[in-house]
Amino acid sequence: MHSFGYRANALLTFSLTILAFMCAISSLSDSLNSPSPSAQVQVLNINWFKKQPKGNDEISVTLNISADLQSLFTWNTKQVFVFLAAEYDTPKNSLNQISLWDGIIPSKEHAKFLIHTSNKYRFIDQGTNLRGKEFNLTLHWHVMPKTGKMLADKIVMPGYQLPREYRR
Repeated sequence: MHSFGYRANALLTFSLTILAFMCAISSLSDSLNSPSPSAQVQVLNINWFKKQPKGNDEISVTLNISADLQSLFTWNTKQVFVFLAAEYDTPKNSLNQISLWDGIIPSKEHAKFLIHTSNKYRFIDQGTNLRGKEFNLTLHWHVMPKTGKMLADKIVMPGYQLPREYRR
């Protein structure tokens, strides 16, 4: 007959194989979810727009961020990291991304929100490229699952423009 060690090894190997198979099937079942999040961002006010002593443009804006990200949550969602970025191009760089606000959404109950805030991070450009610049606000999210791969997507909201003159 087989020894105790051989039987324990066979049982452990079989159990881990079944567990790995169940995790893979669970992760695949989550990929059948087709979320439909929505978001809207309003620039309520440009608090100030100035040229720093080193010659860089800096802006402070007041925003209304409204989003419904509840469809991103499934049984496999641990949390969702979300951030709002200003995106624009300059002669030097084809894509500039500046994070203005971010947050972690821990559950589906917190995934529908309306936030009135000023930019959490500094909106600075190297040089004086921002006067009169058109830019997009993009809401990015990263879905962090309990098992499986992390998913990321975004909603691009075009049509914003900065003033042509500095304001204090």
